[in-house]
Amino acid sequence: MTHPLKGKVALVAGATRGAGRGIAVELGAAGATVYVTGRTTRARRSEYDRPETIEDTADLVTEAGGHGIAVPADHLDPAQVRAVVERIAAEQGRLDVLVNDIWGGEHLFEWDTPLWEHDLDNGLRLLRLAVETHAITSHHALPLLLRHPGGLVVEMTDGTAEYNRDRYRNSFFYDLAKTSVLRMAFALGHELGPRGATAVALTPGWMRSELMLDHFGVGEDNWRDALDRVPHFAISETPRYVGRAVAALAADPDVARFNGQSLSSGGLAREYGFTDVDGSRPDAWRYLVEVQDAGKPADTTGYR
Repeated sequence: MTHPLKGKVALVAGATRGAGRGIAVELGAAGATVYVTGRTTRARRSEYDRPETIEDTADLVTEAGGHGIAVPADHLDPAQVRAVVERIAAEQGRLDVLVNDIWGGEHLFEWDTPLWEHDLDNGLRLLRLAVETHAITSHHALPLLLRHPGGLVVEMTDGTAEYNRDRYRNSFFYDLAKTSVLRMAFALGHELGPRGATAVALTPGWMRSELMLDHFGVGEDNWRDALDRVPHFAISETPRYVGRAVAALAADPDVARFNGQSLSSGGLAREYGFTDVDGSRPDAWRYLVEVQDAGKPADTTGYR
């Protein structure tokens, strides 16, 4: 089917850039109406002070074949989130897909810094942005999602449950945040499953977000120029790849088989047969375990 999600309504919370934008665009490409939220608009920037806006994302959704609707919202404010959901209910009468992608913590955690040396205010702010926002959004959005059977909730995180279980992830606060989101999907699976909906946790691999590309001083057209400095970056993927994973899940009539599980873009690409925009099929988490973490030279043979 060209537009398997035609007639479906999605809310991508935290869709200004990165994975959220990639997901919103791919849901649009599948024909969905996509509400995109975030704090950065063409009139006002968040503390990130970056140029990407929710209006830009909404335009990309529409250009892809869907209907993008930008709604400014701070997901730490329950009243603003409630207003977003009330608007969706009034305009559409349904919500089929909720993607909790709110994050905003890149500038708040300190790599390999122990808890007692880490800036406490930044760490607590990170936990609020990464965990509290997801809980607030689900609290207000799930009654609408449950109006019709078959709804899908996607909790976006970094790392699979299997990978994160045995590995320290950057800092106490970062580790706690990403593990908490994995557990959110597990808990929501128990609460939503008997009510006809599905919840999953989903992680991209090493994603070429706008922030990541800027960090390496490259663009999407020349990202391989960074490989001389960071050879394992060769396994990286675009935000559209995880977007295609969400679109495939949303279009799957048997998606309930994944309820409560931890999934990855690479794993779902094998399941559904989609590729990244360049036609490759990166399997980053398998690569990280078998190549990078094993101390082997960068070689993506068999992993793309």
